[in-house]
Amino acid sequence: MTAPIPSVADGTSIDDWISVGIDGRVTVRSGKVEIGTGLRTALAQIAAEELDVAVGDIDLVAGLTGVTPDEGYTAGSTSVAIGGARLRQVAAEARAVLIELARTRLEVPKGEHVDVSGGVVRWAGAKTSFAELLGGRSFGRPVTGTAPLKNPADYHIVGRPVPRIDVPRKVLGGENFVSDVRLPGMLHARVVRPKWFGCPVLEVDDVELPAGSQVVRKGDFVAVVAESEAVAVHAASVLRVRWGPGDPAPAQEDLYEWMLDCETVHQPLAVPPPRREPVPVDGAQVHRHAAEYRWPFQAHSSIGPATAVADVRPDGVTVYAAAQGVYQLQSGLAVLLDLPPESIQVVHREGPGCYGHNGADDAAADAAVISQLLGKPVRVQWSRQDEFVWARKGPATVARVQAHLDDSGRICDWESDLWTSTHGGRAFVPERFVAGQLLARVSGPNDSVFVGGDRNGPVNYDLPRQKVTMHWLPRPAIPGSSLRALGSTANSFANESFMDELAAEAGVDPLEFRLRHLDDQRGRDVLMAAAEHAGWGTPMAEGHGRGIAYAQYENNLARLATVAEVVVDPLLGLLRVERIVVAHDCGLVVNPDGLRNQIEGNVVQSLSRTLLEEVRWADGELLSVDWESYPILRFPDLPTIDVVIVDRPFEPATGAGEPATILTAPAIANAVHDAVGVRLRTVPFTSKRLRHALADIKTEPCGSCYFLTT
Repeated sequence: MTAPIPSVADGTSIDDWISVGIDGRVTVRSGKVEIGTGLRTALAQIAAEELDVAVGDIDLVAGLTGVTPDEGYTAGSTSVAIGGARLRQVAAEARAVLIELARTRLEVPKGEHVDVSGGVVRWAGAKTSFAELLGGRSFGRPVTGTAPLKNPADYHIVGRPVPRIDVPRKVLGGENFVSDVRLPGMLHARVVRPKWFGCPVLEVDDVELPAGSQVVRKGDFVAVVAESEAVAVHAASVLRVRWGPGDPAPAQEDLYEWMLDCETVHQPLAVPPPRREPVPVDGAQVHRHAAEYRWPFQAHSSIGPATAVADVRPDGVTVYAAAQGVYQLQSGLAVLLDLPPESIQVVHREGPGCYGHNGADDAAADAAVISQLLGKPVRVQWSRQDEFVWARKGPATVARVQAHLDDSGRICDWESDLWTSTHGGRAFVPERFVAGQLLARVSGPNDSVFVGGDRNGPVNYDLPRQKVTMHWLPRPAIPGSSLRALGSTANSFANESFMDELAAEAGVDPLEFRLRHLDDQRGRDVLMAAAEHAGWGTPMAEGHGRGIAYAQYENNLARLATVAEVVVDPLLGLLRVERIVVAHDCGLVVNPDGLRNQIEGNVVQSLSRTLLEEVRWADGELLSVDWESYPILRFPDLPTIDVVIVDRPFEPATGAGEPATILTAPAIANAVHDAVGVRLRTVPFTSKRLRHALADIKTEPCGSCYFLTT
């Protein structure tokens, strides 16, 4: 029997968020989940600070439908900025209620100050604890949003490094990850899929199936189940399925031209208002420059494949999944299974990492469908090939940018056109699940809701004229969805590479050129912080280069600047990144160690995406199916990473899960130009592409350097 599902926590009551146990421990409930960012620790710090209890006295419950508030997806670098701010307000309200109760119990005269620390209220030598005041009982108060917040100047927990609360359990091997979940009577399953998208089943031959296994089939959804994972894996390998032809796709080498030729949906984007008067662009003293930039499909390449466990029974459904949005997965599964949402409880368990729409939700759908067909709990673990082929990809983008410079070397107008598909493809309808597509024998919906590809399409520089137009593709070449930072990565690559090209056209230092067009003081501060830490302007050896890039994430969140130092062997076409400096201003810093970890992780992942990662296909088959065919950055190739935190404790926190991803590629591209005078406008920066760019330049080897071979 599955446990009864509690009533939905709608977040309107303090009790939906916070409770105090009879032992004084504080349970905090959050709709935001841990996906490797250290969020649990940051949220515990925020609640502990505002409540005046120790971090160690906080028990955090996150991502449990019917128990935790629905806070949408854990995505977009909003968990601290929005989820943390909301929790801070609720904690302040809870503290105000507890102090009110304490003043009554201690008979504190009106206007007298009480001291609160460690969950204890003190006045005139008397004291009472939160446990004594409320332990085991309800607050019984609504969330009003009116309780005063603590002054950041008085913080003693927020803003200080706190060891991550999720690490000990992981190190000691306790049940923590979704792959650790085991249920009584659970079966293991593997879904058998084609090598390409949209292929129908023509024939299933199970003659070689091992004893103890069976085939489960509905429509084009084919799986094998067994009592052990090993038998299920073997059964999947010997099951013979003949597939029909799949969806058409352009040849890999024609992708970008195909995108430009597609019928698209045009959308002008809002841009920051100009602060300067427009300058005529038709005079003899105005110079035009234009360039095109290309970003490929990329995989999440999570270090472990997706896993989920589902138990679908007549009296209720429980699904364990590494979902970034448990309520959103609940809604999607309800439609897929034709069950009421309230009958489904989704329990978040950590997965191997995601930063976007990887295979986690789809594995949950696989497990739920099989469990419903069999009436038993089912565990589905994807293979490495499943993960690479069937997890949604970060979409490809083409950016065409042009601008005019006046005779003083200032930009007088800017225009960019961006081609991409939606960067949001999660399961609001069954066909967004891979299982749903196979069950319904469809290839998935044409997208009419376009999300994420426009992030950082505009720039935050002070320009008299700026025009940005999206050209949305209703159906991409291969299935795409959100990958860390979404469209900000490709768009910032184009924008900041182009800023460097304009600086060169104007004959102005790239740092000075950016400062010339940036009035925002916080933006100027991070640019200067990165430049000064990197030693901007100091001479570099032959074959070495230094490049800079700046952006404000999503045009209104964290400000950051990145400097890359590279060495290039122009004869061999080899590139090595030696150093990355990131200056980062995301407002209030909750945990400086956690912030550094996030920035460093962003740099490592985006460096791999810049130098190596590109999904490849040919002749109706995805070729990027393992670590050999889809290589990622290795430990020997890591550069020195320096992080400069620009702390703004009196400014709202704006998040750090994604921003530092978006400037690695343009900073490296600009550094390559500084080193050898060529522009790299297509990611990844492979040796082949670098050699092609250098083909017309007379080159000599730069000496005894160790290079990354791409």
